Formats: sequence, C-alpha cells, structure tokens
Amino acid sequence: MPIAATGKGSPVTTGDTRMIEFRGVDKRYPDGTVAVDQLDLVVENGKVTVFVGPSGCGKTTSLRMINRMIEPTSGTVLVDGKDVMKQDPAELRRGIGYVIQQAGLFPHRTILDNVATVPLLLGWDKKRARERAAELMELVGLAPEMAARYPAQLSGGQQQRVGVARALAADPPVLLMDEPFSAVDPVVRESLQDELLRLQSELGKTIVFVTHDIDEAIKLGDKVAVFRVGGKLAQYDSPGVLLTRPADDFVDGFVGRDRGYRGLGFRSGDGLPIGELATVTLGSSSKAARAEAGDGWALVLDNDKRPQGWVRGAELSTDEGAVINSDQLIAGGSLYDTSSDTLRGALDAALSSPSGLGVAVDGSGAVVGSITADVVLEKLAAARADEDNT
Repeated sequence: MPIAATGKGSPVTTGDTRMIEFRGVDKRYPDGTVAVDQLDLVVENGKVTVFVGPSGCGKTTSLRMINRMIEPTSGTVLVDGKDVMKQDPAELRRGIGYVIQQAGLFPHRTILDNVATVPLLLGWDKKRARERAAELMELVGLAPEMAARYPAQLSGGQQQRVGVARALAADPPVLLMDEPFSAVDPVVRESLQDELLRLQSELGKTIVFVTHDIDEAIKLGDKVAVFRVGGKLAQYDSPGVLLTRPADDFVDGFVGRDRGYRGLGFRSGDGLPIGELATVTLGSSSKAARAEAGDGWALVLDNDKRPQGWVRGAELSTDEGAVINSDQLIAGGSLYDTSSDTLRGALDAALSSPSGLGVAVDGSGAVVGSITADVVLEKLAAARADEDNT
C-alpha cells in the first residue's frame, strides 16, 4: 500500500516492493578494518527487516549507511530508488525516523516538546507540532499527563516510547531502530516489542531494526538478515526458514540449539483439542473445592472466569467455613490464547503450569479449558506428516 510522508523532503513510496537496497556495499576503514563486505540486500516496503549478529558484524554500520550517518566506501545504498549519496544528508534524514538505545531525548525539554522536535525542524507551527506530538503520545501508549514531564521523570520503557513517538512525528515512511530495547529489563522489553508490532500493524512502515538478540529478531522480523563477523551477510530469510533451514554451521550455531522450539511459533494452534479443567472460584468453600479437585489440582478463577492461580486439592482444608483465598494460590504459568496463539504458546502454557495442564483462554482472557504437551506434540507430528505428503 502506498505511504505518503508529510515531512518536507521526505520520500514518497510507490507500488515498488523495494524500499531500501544495498548494492555491493563495502565499508572499510583506513586501518584496514572491514565493517561491511559486499552487502547485497533488499528491504521490502512496509515490512520489518531485522539485522542480527554478534558484536563487530557490521549490522549497525549497515543501518547507519541508510541515513548517511556513516558513508559507504564503495557500492550504492538506495532509498526509494534514490542513491543516498546524491541527496542532502539533512533532507534525507528528515524523511527517515531514527530510534536509538536510551532514546536520546533532550533532557531539558518536556516530553511533548521532545516528540514535536522534527515537525518543528520541518517548519510546522508550534500549535500543529504539539497537536501531532499529543496524538503520537497516545498512539505509543503514553498518558496525556506525561506531556509536561521531563525525560528524567520517566522510566526507561517510557523513555523508549517517547523515542518511538518522536521518530514517527513527521510520518516518515522509513524507520531505523538501533537496538532500541536493549537497555530495559526483560519484562519491559517484551512489552515494547508487542507495542512495536501493534504499531506496525496500524502504520505499515518500512522498518530496519538492529539487535544482537535472535529471539527478538525472530519475534519482530518479517525477514531477518544474519551477519557474521567481518560484515558478511550469512543468510537473509523469513524467520521460519531461518529456524528450519539455516544456511551453514555459523547460522545454525547463532540461531541456537532450541531453534526447533522457536519454530513452533510459526505453526498455528488452530484445531488443538481443548480438554476439561477442574476450576473453583476465589472465595468459594475450601471443602467444595476439595471435592471438585480430589487430591489433584484445581484452577482458581475470579468472577469473570479469569485465572488467578492454582490450588492442590490434597492441601485444602475440609473445615466448614474455610474459603479459597489469594494466600493459598500457586502461580499458574503462561496462558494459551485459543484465538491467536501458536503451537509454541500452547506448549509453553503446558510446560510452565505446575499442574502439567496448560490454561487455555479465549480472546477476552476467560478460561475455556486445558491443553497438554502431548496434544501439542501430536498436532506437530500430524502437521509434519501433511507437509511430507504435499
């Protein structure tokens, strides 16, 4: 789908699927260091392309050659069919959003004014720029009351959201992201990854994302470019192909031993049989719960049928008047969403559950039954048999 940028000097995409191209690109330094070696690669319009690899493999150098923060020694880098070396660097960068680690915010500007920075540079009046900034804050999940705060008053995850909002403020068709989530804790990182995927589903930008984390690359990328030390492109494929058919021993080793498990993330969970599950309601009689669970496990629900944790029937009191309370609950592991999850989500739910029964929920989070590891593996075996027969 064509995407037009509102920023002055920004590229306007056409129906061509090629948004960014590297043609025989080298980056060599005077001391003889080769950062990028004969890179040929096409970044597709409207997709997320992830550059991944060990330290010193040239992934960040390649990213920065797109907006001329680093200039190639030889070869050609094209953005929307135009050689970046034949464009004014400032004009080029105004049409390309850029997000870095630690967000790079101006410490003495409010959050609203940080987000409004690029529109103001493009000549927008202050009122329009701030209105756009407020819209972007909402889009990336920042509360309106944060507008008047300063970067030091925000958490690391909130600062990264501001960085993404600022990069999107002038509606650039291209977004470069250089390890933007690597400085935050794992829980916040996963939340930011999910937020980026949500934004991309709405905005359809052409995103080039650099990371050293193969799990992040596989989660985010429509295509993943694996670089080896010395700036050589080792493999460029969809995540599913990367996991199932690594090009060589280097890629195999970099992707990791558990690539088979990661590959389950590309297999639909549609049609998995959902089993029964003993359930009780928080605050209900312990004696009744014991009768329901026997000596086994029961899942404790709230009044909206959402899981709260597990109890063991054998450990419940049979005294009259005793009730199930939150202090008795055992953490329940991950959940399997029957409306959208993959076989990986189903298997993880089963393996992380203390009872061995994964909790299956519908799109609203209400419990619908259980899932077991055996059922997931049977589904996988059937899927592979079908593939072998086609």
